[in-house]
Amino acid sequence: MVRHSHPLLVLLALATGGFAIGTTEFATMSLLPFIQHDMQIDPSTASHIISAYALGVVIGAPVITVLAARIDRKWLLLTLMTLFALGNALSALAPDYGSLVLFRFLSGLPHGAYFGLAALMAASVVASGKRTRAIGMVMLGLTVATIIGVPMATWLGNAVGWRWGYWLVTALAILTVVMIALFAPRTGVASERSAKGELRALKNGAVLLTLAIGAVGFGGMFSVYTYLTSTLDHVTQMSSATIPLVLAVFGLGMTIGNVVVPRFADRALMPTAAGLLIWSAVALGAFPLVAGNPWLVAIDVFCIGIGGALGTVLQTRLMDVAGEAQNMAAALNHVAFNMANALGPWLAGLALALGFGFRSTGVVGCLLALGGLVIWVLARRQEKRTRPA
Repeated sequence: MVRHSHPLLVLLALATGGFAIGTTEFATMSLLPFIQHDMQIDPSTASHIISAYALGVVIGAPVITVLAARIDRKWLLLTLMTLFALGNALSALAPDYGSLVLFRFLSGLPHGAYFGLAALMAASVVASGKRTRAIGMVMLGLTVATIIGVPMATWLGNAVGWRWGYWLVTALAILTVVMIALFAPRTGVASERSAKGELRALKNGAVLLTLAIGAVGFGGMFSVYTYLTSTLDHVTQMSSATIPLVLAVFGLGMTIGNVVVPRFADRALMPTAAGLLIWSAVALGAFPLVAGNPWLVAIDVFCIGIGGALGTVLQTRLMDVAGEAQNMAAALNHVAFNMANALGPWLAGLALALGFGFRSTGVVGCLLALGGLVIWVLARRQEKRTRPA
């Protein structure tokens, strides 16, 4: 076993896991039509497959973190990714709709805990002034998945059946297990780490406010992304062949955001978070104005994608304020991310139901980004009140 692997090899191993998770999370949306046809279910019923995965993330992150508080992080990462591989393999073998929903739930359980632990390990193998960049590299796996992994899984689903999309993710998860076993360092178990200590994150005001920034501020991005295909079809009137290119542009924006933005965050963490929320509010607010122009909407979607770097910035913020509850706070960041994934589409869906049209998703997104900014102000005030004189 390699005892002192180069940090880049450690980050590559962790990012590969992020690539696998990002592929299964986003590709399921594009595989739904194939699953609907194969299992003869309607679209609203099929959507529960996505909800089951998100529910697994929300439940799994805190529960696994508490139960595994005193397990070495390397071995816990190996266990989580093995369970993730098993969940996706079972999804590929699911004989009916009910079992598929169950297996998607099981696949989601390791998601939040994996990303939280991977972020902590990434930060531990680099200098303190490069923590956010290291976390950004782990998250890069998820964003690159939207450019490469999702189209690949979708192509497989169309060419040879939706089950092969999940077999692809299973293979990526197994590759991650091998790479973590080879390159990730043993961290040991800190004597002060305990389930009780991890639960203290739920009483930490700074942690809760940071999570609220993500749950609300991130919702704006999802309010537009969820209905982006429909907007490009009905409002922009793009061809079906062009729409995937715009979706890839969104992924490209997320990827560049996670490469560039952490460099600023390592110098000024909270100001960078505020800057991203303002950036997102402007980009989302512009969406209704440019939705009718193919070139302008592509540029705007790219800018909206850059705002996705907020998750990386908030992950570092949680490490700073969590105290001894590092594992729990890091895992809860991805619970907040999935809450945003539920909140944004739900509010945008209400606007559509009221007859405001697909352009209104940008207005909803802008308001959510501004809501995140308001919570950011509260977090800064709380920080000033509690800071030692």
